[in-house]
Amino acid sequence: MRRSRAPEPATMVIFGVTGDLSRRKLLPAIFGLWQDGLLGSAFNIVGVGRQDMTDEQFKDYALKALQESKETDAIQPGSLEKFRELLYYEFGEFGEDDVYDLVGKELDRAQKAHGGRKNALFYLSTPPSLFEPISNGLGRLGLADQSEGWRRIVIEKPFGRDLDSARELNAAIHDTWDESQVYRIDHYLGKETVQNLMAIRFGNAIFEPLWNRGFVDHVQITAAEDLGLEGRAGYYEEAGIVRDMLQNHLMQLFALTAMEPPAAFDAEAIRDEKTKVLRAVKPIPSGRVGQVAVRGQYGPGSMDGEKVPGYREEPGVKSDSRTASYVAVKLEIDNWRWQGVPFFLRTGKRLPKKVTEIAVVFKRAPLGIFPGGLERNVLAFRIQPDEGVSLKFSSKSPGQEMVLREVVMDFRYDAFGAQLESPYSRLLLDALIGDATLFPREDEVDHAWQIVAGILEAWDTRPGKGRTPDFPNYAAGTWGPEDAEKLMGPDRRWRRL
Repeated sequence: MRRSRAPEPATMVIFGVTGDLSRRKLLPAIFGLWQDGLLGSAFNIVGVGRQDMTDEQFKDYALKALQESKETDAIQPGSLEKFRELLYYEFGEFGEDDVYDLVGKELDRAQKAHGGRKNALFYLSTPPSLFEPISNGLGRLGLADQSEGWRRIVIEKPFGRDLDSARELNAAIHDTWDESQVYRIDHYLGKETVQNLMAIRFGNAIFEPLWNRGFVDHVQITAAEDLGLEGRAGYYEEAGIVRDMLQNHLMQLFALTAMEPPAAFDAEAIRDEKTKVLRAVKPIPSGRVGQVAVRGQYGPGSMDGEKVPGYREEPGVKSDSRTASYVAVKLEIDNWRWQGVPFFLRTGKRLPKKVTEIAVVFKRAPLGIFPGGLERNVLAFRIQPDEGVSLKFSSKSPGQEMVLREVVMDFRYDAFGAQLESPYSRLLLDALIGDATLFPREDEVDHAWQIVAGILEAWDTRPGKGRTPDFPNYAAGTWGPEDAEKLMGPDRRWRRL
């Protein structure tokens, strides 16, 4: 259905085009869409960067990135040469008007070359400190004006460092842009299984009646990473796990899992329901954090039989760093559907494997008539890797005796016989089309920051702020600190993935 909606002729302007995100993710995603015929011929890309290079040098750079990236689709004969013709580059400082004047001239050139209106999608693939200057620069030169074609701006995470800075950034952006023009991207929402969560729940009558406090015991949302810092110590020491993962990726998965059925499958209806869930979360003031949240930092350990350093031994990290690399939190929703049902969210680095999963854990049968007891049924959505859905239930084992054992009904996406699109491909096409369904709205971001504000305050790592954590408190290659298990309570446990 989505492929039947082709975007209008447009120019995509990527600020920070020579950065890591653009090289590894954006350029391969755009190339894949173009090669599949989803962008049409009247489309071109203007890269904007602070690295002095010519158009030809940028074309060489972009094609090399496509050839080296693991995200690039199979390259068809002649495709690279044709794609090369769509690429242009402008060099300048993002705080000066000259570079925005050059971008405006590129839009004029694209209009003359392709005809039609001057539609433009501006993608901010830059450090967060440049979001506001670029937004203001585009506004000063009139590039946000939609009188000659639509204009949209895509902003990467993190959107602010805390509640106050997020509100300040929103206010600054809205000085130039209407909220309908702003697309805050979270690539987790472009993953196929995340979207399938809504399809399975709302498209099947056997699931929705059970999706409430009467049948669900608890919900677990896990985003585990097996890697360490991978050279990102400068960013990570400033951000930490709460800002990097909990406030955005996990909070979005949580909202989609717990939301009420929307009135329609459109952007505003879905985002309305997600915001209602975030608004209903029981507040976590700093004094309550110790009861509902656990933090950790990995020490030396082993991964796949090889020894790896601890967080404090990573290049660029201080020997006494108090930055958390793991967080587990218990969220409670004060509404009719979920009252009394805890949602457990966890994410961390140097865990045994890379895996993201949403697991809806149902209550046990009310009467144990079978010997040996019964485990809880689980409906699990595997977001990465091996995307799919599984349902765990009990069944009689073959034989003379009534012995029950757990079995799993498993669905994998390769059953469709089609290759999964990259999340960025899905989200970029939606932004070009003007479909904001999978992009968090301003009030969603605000409420997500409100939920974690008390955690950030309680875990403030500045000198003289709070008690020094007993770090490291879990070894690399394990599933996190022991206190994370205690967070679950006496009758629950984290799933071993």
